[in-house]
Amino acid sequence: MTKKQRALEIIDRLKREYPDADCTLDYDQAWKLLVSVRLAAQCTDARVNVVVEKLYEKFPDVNALAEADAEAIEEIVRPCGLGRSKARDIHACMKILRDEYGGKVPDDFDKLLSLPGVGRKSANLIMGDVFGKPAIVTDTHCIRLVNRMGLVDGIKEPAKVEKALWKIIPPKEGNDFCHRLVNHGREICTARTKPYCDRCCLEDICKKEGVS
Repeated sequence: MTKKQRALEIIDRLKREYPDADCTLDYDQAWKLLVSVRLAAQCTDARVNVVVEKLYEKFPDVNALAEADAEAIEEIVRPCGLGRSKARDIHACMKILRDEYGGKVPDDFDKLLSLPGVGRKSANLIMGDVFGKPAIVTDTHCIRLVNRMGLVDGIKEPAKVEKALWKIIPPKEGNDFCHRLVNHGREICTARTKPYCDRCCLEDICKKEGVS
């Protein structure tokens, strides 16, 4: 079985296992996902979802965050960790959205990457979830699972994993595939315990690299 054949089979099985997989960050506007993704670095999505409720009560739109003091933002987002740098990035990002993009999030990958605090993972998530464009989000679950499954060979750097996956994952499948990897990584192919291979829908085709 080639990597591409294995990838297609994995995609098909995960579709059946997690038909409703979606982003676990709560948002109803593109700029809110931008904020949440920045806060989610080294923090759980569940905690981010709680913190942003308080943030939006005080700063309900792009303009409000752009005009706020970074210190006021930091005070609210501190529970997410790295409060100062995250608040600074959010503040600067909202100012750019207000001043350069009319308060809208650009639907261009390179323009997203130019925003403060936005890396390839965040830009891909926004391109896929908000704009419905081809995207591969190489978060920790994705990197761990595709290495274990044998879709990539010992690659840990997110950008290199993304590049390798683009060669074997159909563009229209990438975004949903990555969401399903998150679900699978939390429920079955876990990081902090031995993976539950006996309950895995991929058990017979997974290479189990690095699993003892």
